[in-house]
Amino acid sequence: MIVGGIRSMADIAARPPRVLRRIGVLGAGAMGSRIAAHFANAGLQVVLLDMADAAGSNHAERNRITAAAVEALKKSKPPALYLPAFAERITIGNFDDDLPLLAECDWVIEAVAEDLAIKRSLIARAAAYRRADAIFTTNTSGLPVASIAAEMPEEFRRHWFGTHFFNPPRYMRLLEIIPTPESNLQWVSDIAQFAAVRLGKCVVMAHDSPNFIANRIGTFNLMNIVRIMMLQGLTVEEVDALTGQALGWPKTGTFRLCDLVGLDVLAHVADNFAQQTQRIGDERGDVTLPDFFRTMLQNRWLGDKTGQGFYRKEKAQLLAFDWKTLEYHAAAKPNFAATELAKPINETAERIKTLLWGDARKDKAAAFYWPMLAELWNYSANRIGEVAEDIVAIDRAMAAGFNWELGPFEMWDACGVQETVARMRAEGQPVAANVEKLLAGGHTRWYIEDASLASGRRYYDPASNSYLPVETAAGETSLAAIKKSNGVVKKNSSVSLVDIGDGVACIEFRSKMNSLGGDIVNFVTQTLRADSDAVKNFEAFVITNEGVNFSVGANLMQLLLAMQDGEWDEVTQAIRSFQGMTQAIKFCPRPVVVAPFGMALGGGTEVAIHGAARQAHAELYSGLVECSVGVIPGGGGCKEKTLRIVDEASQ
Repeated sequence: MIVGGIRSMADIAARPPRVLRRIGVLGAGAMGSRIAAHFANAGLQVVLLDMADAAGSNHAERNRITAAAVEALKKSKPPALYLPAFAERITIGNFDDDLPLLAECDWVIEAVAEDLAIKRSLIARAAAYRRADAIFTTNTSGLPVASIAAEMPEEFRRHWFGTHFFNPPRYMRLLEIIPTPESNLQWVSDIAQFAAVRLGKCVVMAHDSPNFIANRIGTFNLMNIVRIMMLQGLTVEEVDALTGQALGWPKTGTFRLCDLVGLDVLAHVADNFAQQTQRIGDERGDVTLPDFFRTMLQNRWLGDKTGQGFYRKEKAQLLAFDWKTLEYHAAAKPNFAATELAKPINETAERIKTLLWGDARKDKAAAFYWPMLAELWNYSANRIGEVAEDIVAIDRAMAAGFNWELGPFEMWDACGVQETVARMRAEGQPVAANVEKLLAGGHTRWYIEDASLASGRRYYDPASNSYLPVETAAGETSLAAIKKSNGVVKKNSSVSLVDIGDGVACIEFRSKMNSLGGDIVNFVTQTLRADSDAVKNFEAFVITNEGVNFSVGANLMQLLLAMQDGEWDEVTQAIRSFQGMTQAIKFCPRPVVVAPFGMALGGGTEVAIHGAARQAHAELYSGLVECSVGVIPGGGGCKEKTLRIVDEASQ
């Protein structure tokens, strides 16, 4: 079934986006206030309303709840606002006095407590002030979207659907859009395009099913990890070591992430998961939170917000929770043979494959990975068509919602579908029907490459038993897809020159953490020389990449080793070479635009500031940080800062 007439982002790509200028947010709690903050970050005017303070004798006093929420935004850590001054874009009010302000809003988002009666009552009141063409959505994380507005008039229901932001909205890219059968396709398209372009969101179309996509699969995965931990007698620290960066997941691992999110929040999502999935007959609806988790909730050991959860700090020591004794002990640093073997492997797909196929008889890590990944994959395969139309939406939701480098089906491809299914069968494990269908059709992968597509690949669709194009938003093409279609002009192990069309070439860093070693320095210098073939053949250059960070800077380890060996001529040459590269960027006959994002540290900053122009991402963390390790920036950064100071002083 195609929900709301939309199968994927391809169905909204061709529609011109609607202009949205003012947003209304109902609910100034942790989620609603941060949604409002992110709209303010994007330059929009926001109306933020919450309950009136009954003790207030005037309008300002009745607005105490929303006023306090905005003040908290200015001080929140991590910051919810790009600049505290952006809070001026938020107009505060209360439900008793200020619902008429919604008449000025193009889009109204309900973000109050996860209580059906409360939501219905507020929406009915607010709808009386909604402009006829305004869109009205809910930020529920699990309540059925259609049921919330079931009692509203048909005209309202056409403007109604779900927009589930992940918390914190500034930093989490996922936005699940949940249309109902009555939602107007054009208005869903308007919000999807606006969120993708203006808010920087990874927009995924979800079905109106329990917990939608990411929380449905993510909650099962969390509770199943806990189940396996208890079954195998692992510790909290061991599980965090196994479920962090080794898998391409956040370095927090499982339980440190629980502390950050809050155990009470997770319990709410998990309880909703249990109630809803048992109701609809989910095959793993019996996976629930264990007794020790309930004990932690009763003791208010909720994580960072209460000072202790699965971890707590006592003076200078980090303590970890022991789920067997319900006590704390000094946190250990686990060491597994499998993870040590996989650590040098840079490619996430290859690293996961190495971890999965370790000897479970000799290594606890390998014994943990097999049931955890196999059950995650089967569970995800059984959700195709239920939580989303296709595997692409599931993979994107898990990647953007939980910061996974690979979605479950991408991970499965990396480890071999045929090989893993053969092992499941040999061990008597169930195999999802959609997987059986894939293999019965003579297919062996969830994704296949197709250089003719902008995305560069196709995905397996069980409904048609065929491979369909992985669509991208209008005009969007990844560097990976361009490279698959023979767009690489030249490369070495750490950097590529990619023809991205229209006479423009991209210099793409590809080293570990995009550190700047000699291979990148020499490549960029030679490429941007006035007499180079690249300068003759291209009209402009862009320096960027699709990694996690733009660049962590120069490879200081190489310099350290040279200094320890007294190779001062080598050190001098390395500095001169780096300066030669930044000068080549600055004085290239063709314009060089640098697009930094994430971390652009030290040498990464020096690359950026020597460009003719910069297109910086909103989440850019940049600076000449070498001083923190006792090194003066030597790649031209000090000179460029001095020039800028002089220019500013002369104006």
